[in-house]
Amino acid sequence: MMAEQEGGKHAPERRIVPKKMAHFVVKTLNLAASVRWYKLVFQAEAIFDNGKLAFLYFDDEHHRIVIGELPGLDPLNTKAIGFDHVAFTYASMEDLLSTYVRLKSAGIEPYFKIDHGPTTSLYYHDPDGNQIELAVDNFSSITGAHNYFRSAKFARNPLGVEVDPDDLVRRWTAGEAPDNLLGSGTR
Repeated sequence: MMAEQEGGKHAPERRIVPKKMAHFVVKTLNLAASVRWYKLVFQAEAIFDNGKLAFLYFDDEHHRIVIGELPGLDPLNTKAIGFDHVAFTYASMEDLLSTYVRLKSAGIEPYFKIDHGPTTSLYYHDPDGNQIELAVDNFSSITGAHNYFRSAKFARNPLGVEVDPDDLVRRWTAGEAPDNLLGSGTR
């Protein structure tokens, strides 16, 4: 099943992609504050923490987040080239809104709240200013999301529209069906 290539190298005949994203690593000057924040936001547990390096998990992955305290780091430069944020998708609008309420009660509020079209997303800063997106898919299928990406509506506004999570919570707790809240800003 391998095709012969130049120089005797072999290349697969099928597309091979990773089965999942395993983890991400955060560098910090304050391990304790970062570990507290990530544990709270993700309801994570530390599988290892020696005061300089912590491995956290919250699902079936043996570690999802690694946080390392490294002396001599410069403060985060948001104008530098690099990754902008890491995004996590929740299973339902109820899960996203419940997380929003839980975090808000702990004093952690999103700085950016947006209905992108394909997702409804809440963006948070960790203690060092790194950006974490918590989101829910607005479409029940990848086909629906891809069709939206290909639409004239998305082309006109690829960022989306701001949403008020407190209004979404109010509507949800008043009995509105959570599916009605999905994509409420862009549909």
